[in-house]
Amino acid sequence: MMRCGVLVALPVLLCVTDARYSPAQSRTVPPTFEEASVKPTDRCSMQNSMDPGRIALNGDPLKLVLMEAFQLKTDQILGPSWLDTDCFVILAKMPEGATKDQLPAMLQALLAERFKLAAHKETHPTPGYALVVDKNGPKVRESEPNLNGADKRAGTILFRSSLEVSGFKGAMTIARFASLLSGNLGSPVEDLTGLTGKYDIDVSWARDPGLEKAGRFALAMAQSGAGGAGAGTPSGLADVFTALRETLGLRLEARKVEVEVIVIDHLERVPAEN
Repeated sequence: MMRCGVLVALPVLLCVTDARYSPAQSRTVPPTFEEASVKPTDRCSMQNSMDPGRIALNGDPLKLVLMEAFQLKTDQILGPSWLDTDCFVILAKMPEGATKDQLPAMLQALLAERFKLAAHKETHPTPGYALVVDKNGPKVRESEPNLNGADKRAGTILFRSSLEVSGFKGAMTIARFASLLSGNLGSPVEDLTGLTGKYDIDVSWARDPGLEKAGRFALAMAQSGAGGAGAGTPSGLADVFTALRETLGLRLEARKVEVEVIVIDHLERVPAEN
């Protein structure tokens, strides 16, 4: 029996046998960072940036790094519970001439080198959602470059995360927005809107404990009294379904979906020394 493997730069897929697979076994040598520092941190702040040639992941849970490395959603990564709670600071320099599209492959190589990652892919049927355009049409506005010529579509996405409020703000594709929603709802969200541009998204909703679990980041923010991107967000917000319809003109429909997942076979909790 064959099943599709994952440990190459997505969205390319390759097939591997039932034998456990790690990036080191790939025949294609993936691009790697010129230099990288990986350190655990007690502060899960998720304040990330990417300058030309250099990335900084400041306080990301390791699951978030895996999500970026494989371009998957949080529910598509099955592994130990500490993936959601152990946070790291990753500072890396990209080799000259490398492109942003090569970042996932470089992160995969880094995870293999420092965390000894080995994994395989499976397909699971699971309850989820389809994100579709509401009957009155979309209300999202396509993102435009800043006045100084910088493309804000490559800018930072702000996360509103507290015990009461969730949300996102930034320039992103709807597919990326669906991926972020999936992370909050803990269920796969499939983008079926047909919207292909990059849009200015700014939406908040009242967090429903029945749908969304408060992660370590939200708990830490609440305990510190900081509000992050959600500071000052008024209470009495609508639920996520109403907020999406009223703010973005999009709708979530519950449905059963087939989801490809990565199953972590081995991952060191303490990374190798820099």
